[in-house]
Amino acid sequence: MLLGKIIGTVTPSLAYEGLQGVPFLLLQPLDKKLQPAGKPLVACDSTRMAGPDELVYYEGGREAALVLEPWFVPVDHTIIGIVDGVNLSEESNQ
Repeated sequence: MLLGKIIGTVTPSLAYEGLQGVPFLLLQPLDKKLQPAGKPLVACDSTRMAGPDELVYYEGGREAALVLEPWFVPVDHTIIGIVDGVNLSEESNQ
């Protein structure tokens, strides 16, 4: 499971069969301290509910392609859920 923050939307001019109606969102990957970690990426939103500035968890690779119906659509990253909050103990904060 990976954490990210929604920073924008992507509007495709043509959607692959199986991806019609699935939102494409611009996502900033985050580390465990919720700081930017890497370059922004495009992810499909399987929840169809994520919006700007929301914290989400996502998967990449084969797992991302398995989430959507039908399986194995050509995606690299898919949002799995929306995160309500993150609480770190003092030990894991270091």
